[in-house]
Amino acid sequence: MIMIGIHEGFEAARIKLQSELDAKKTQIERNRLGQFATPTALALDILAYASTLMPEGEKIRLLDPAVGTGSFFSAFREVFDENQIAGAVGFEIDPHYGEPASRIWRESDFTIRLTDFTTSEPNGRFNLVICNPPYVRHHHLQNDDKVRLQARTSLASGMKISGLAGLYCHFIGLSHPWMAEGGVAGWLVPSEFMDVNYGKAIKHYLLEKVTLLKIHRFDPDDVQFTDALVSSAVVWFKNESPPENHRVTFTFGGTLLAPRFSREVSNDELAREDKWSRFPQSDIRQKCSKAVISDFFHIRRGIATGDNDFFILDLKEIKSRNLPLVAFRPMLPSPRYLTENEVKADENGLPLLDRQLFLLDTKLPEERIRESYPELFAYLQEGKQRGIHERYLCAHRSPWYAQENRLPAPFVCTYLGRSNTKSGRPFRFILNNSSATVANVYLAMYPKPILAKAIEQDATLLRKIWEMLNRITPEHLMGEGRVYGGGLHKLEPGELANVDASEIAALIPDFKPIVSGQQLALFGG
Repeated sequence: MIMIGIHEGFEAARIKLQSELDAKKTQIERNRLGQFATPTALALDILAYASTLMPEGEKIRLLDPAVGTGSFFSAFREVFDENQIAGAVGFEIDPHYGEPASRIWRESDFTIRLTDFTTSEPNGRFNLVICNPPYVRHHHLQNDDKVRLQARTSLASGMKISGLAGLYCHFIGLSHPWMAEGGVAGWLVPSEFMDVNYGKAIKHYLLEKVTLLKIHRFDPDDVQFTDALVSSAVVWFKNESPPENHRVTFTFGGTLLAPRFSREVSNDELAREDKWSRFPQSDIRQKCSKAVISDFFHIRRGIATGDNDFFILDLKEIKSRNLPLVAFRPMLPSPRYLTENEVKADENGLPLLDRQLFLLDTKLPEERIRESYPELFAYLQEGKQRGIHERYLCAHRSPWYAQENRLPAPFVCTYLGRSNTKSGRPFRFILNNSSATVANVYLAMYPKPILAKAIEQDATLLRKIWEMLNRITPEHLMGEGRVYGGGLHKLEPGELANVDASEIAALIPDFKPIVSGQQLALFGG
């Protein structure tokens, strides 16, 4: 066979082919199928690091279960000596990419199989697995496929993958029987598995079934894929049981060979930590009887209306359509239009804001609305013509235009934000003195009885607590939340619930901290 290296002409032709093939698909199609090609520089970085893990002089057989046009094939040829390469096999389910890729690699000893890796039976043992698996979210997987994948993944690796997991999780598990004993794997995957519940099965596999060597997390501000806003990581492990007292290297930023931060963490410590993205920047989180936000607040996402453009109107439009204000309740605008961290109110409880918005919310039956409020009835008919009443949320409500019964919250927190803002704070706590409710771009915080009682006894506590919430450092909030490509940070209710609230506890004489079940639970418990 003719051995093809990654000389400029060949790689340039492959990149050109990749661009042409990508251009023939819509962004929506590629997102749905999780088709995000690995950039050449990143592929080279990954294979260069792989070369440091392989025994000197050992013949290398490479497997790529989602090969695309072969960026890892090219990097493999560039990094490893020709005499060390024993061959490579790649799988590609989409003939749109697979057939042209097969043609450009036909003169090499690299093989591209035009079939679905998830249905293929292990054939041969590979001592190096390198893959950027398809980032297909769970809601793009059919239920039958989920059941099939769960069964095959469990059989292949012992992983019990959740139905909420993306396809990339199954690829990791399904590759296990393809690996030689002592073989090395490097997976370029979204870093979200490190923090979310469905990632527990993967983390258990990495700690118990194989020897986890290293996890390198790229800086979210340095997006690896220009067409996919995900925060990426490369997970390295060896197909052998972990030794006693094993320690894993966590790195962040820079490149695999020259990261900005590095820290070693023991397997035992990782088994007790539910958010691996804390490393390498943060210390081990101690499981202790400290006060957390959930000791004082019930935290809920704001209202999901079903269609904000239809259900949320400003006062000017309500008046121009002659709609009855009695059918609406005030709602705070989105964070981009709410520049202040305190919302003041008039004597009627309406927020004193330049942008006053109202949420359509009435439980009156349509016949009653037709008789009493014909203009509102006409507006509802407009919504029906647009099919809003058939959307999932609306179709499961009665009547379809009624909203969730949600009281105004005295404290609300933005749940999406970037750390590179002028303030450096991706999240804000807002003191809501009005009767306005919030949409699901906020987290609503309702005081629990112990806090509500304290506020009732001392009205000044409301403002003191608000000031304390805004003194929580961005690092603490971001450490509990999750991050996406481009530096977008997200804080879910359960994550905000775990934030330290010791300052608030000091203000509540009757508060006695307890160790919560979540704090006590070991990993996988």
